[in-house]
This record gives sequence, C-alpha cells and structure tokens, in this order.
Amino acid sequence: MLNLGHQFDFKGQSIAWGVMGDGEPLVLVHGTPFSSQVWRRIAPALANKWQVFYFDLLGYGESEKREGQDVSLAVQNEIMSALFRHWGLRKPVVLAHDFGGATALRAYYLNDLAYSQLILVDPVALAPWGSPFVQHVRKFEEAFAKMPDYMHDALLKVYIQGSAFNELTADALDIYMRPWRGELGKSAFYRQIAQMDETYTDEISRYYGAMDCKIKLLWGQEDQWIPVSQGKKLADMITGGQITVVPKSGHLMQEDHPEAILAACFEV
Repeated sequence: MLNLGHQFDFKGQSIAWGVMGDGEPLVLVHGTPFSSQVWRRIAPALANKWQVFYFDLLGYGESEKREGQDVSLAVQNEIMSALFRHWGLRKPVVLAHDFGGATALRAYYLNDLAYSQLILVDPVALAPWGSPFVQHVRKFEEAFAKMPDYMHDALLKVYIQGSAFNELTADALDIYMRPWRGELGKSAFYRQIAQMDETYTDEISRYYGAMDCKIKLLWGQEDQWIPVSQGKKLADMITGGQITVVPKSGHLMQEDHPEAILAACFEV
C-alpha cells in the first residue's frame, strides 16, 4: 500500500499525498472511483528512476470527505495546480488515468501547468461519457446515499469490477471499496457521481491539438466504460493518431496490465 503521510490544506480541506524515490519529478493522478492506491504496484518501480508524487483527489481515498463538498472536475485541476506550487514542480512527467486525465488536461489548458511528458491512460476527455447508472445517480443521489449498507456494498463491487477485464482479487476490491464504506464513504461515493458533468470536458476539448510536451496515450482494448473508439478520436486530436491499444485490458489497466503502463513510462 502507498503511504500518504502528508496533508495539504486546500481552502480548508485536507488533501492526502505521498512521495517516494529520487530523481526528476513524476506525478501520478488517479481517476474515479479509485484512489492513489491504484498506483500501488506501479509507483515503486517508477521510484527507481523518478521522485514520484501521488495524491488523492478531493473527496476520494484518504482526502477529506464531507457534506456539501464540490468534488467535481471543476475543482480538481485547481488542487493539482496548488499542489504543483506546494511541491515546487516545474515540467514534471505526469501519468494520469480516467478523471486524472481530465484533471491533468484541465490543469494544462486552464491553469497553465507545464509538463515534460504527459502519459494518459483511458482518460475522460471527450463527450459522451457517463453510463446510464451515472445519469440515474445524478437524478436520485439522496435515495442512493440512503441505501442499506449491504445493497451499497453489492452495487459498489459490481461497479468496480466492471472497470477491469480480468477478475479483481478480493484484496484489490477491498482496497478500492474501503474509502466508500460507512455512512461518510457511502455519501461521498454518490456525491462524486452526482457531480459528474460533461461540461468540464467540453470546456477544454475545443483546445485539443498539438501540445508543447511529449504525450502518450494508452487505451484498454476491452474498456467497457470508455470505448477504444473514443481513444482513437482523442488520438487524432492530440497525438497525431498515435495510440497504444492494450489487448485484454479494460478501463482499469493498472490491474489488468500494469506492465504496459510501466513500459510507456520507461520509453522516454
């Protein structure tokens, strides 16, 4: 498990973060409904070459969760920008997945963050995204948040398993489900889903084009959350059509094929 032994105050809200290794900086940005623990098998290998920074998005993992929070994509890039200043980073490598990809892209286009290289893994970047389940939660957030724990646990397990091509181990499921358990976690889970909105990717997609950093795009061939056709469309916009499609990988490549992510990082 990754150690998030540091806390950063963002406008009175606590962001959990950690760091390991020495060298040039590399920042890991996780997606939904995960936490920085999604990098737990990847970060130690990266730390052999880089100083690796990782954090939990607001409302996720070990970062603060509370009623009335804005945990939408609108705030996550502001937090990432504030962390860059706190860490004193200039042009690090950034490895981002899912909502982390949207956050990194928003921080680049809206906050003028600079990267030496951006590696995107199945990013949320182009509409349409958001399943019928997401749309249902947006309409009935309060009802879902009051669901009995056993029903919530069953739904959560099926939802998270749906992100992977291979069967997730019991340990992996527990790691990803743990932050969303209990009354606080359950409310936080449905809160972040209810705040999903394509407006936040539409806001930046009009800017997509050649970037002033190296960029790599990886996509799971079996991604059931965001189909590879979306990845190829994004590739045409930001990488000149270059995309690495990983066979037998779903949306959660960190579990299905972590070695593909490591290979992309070390091919600098």
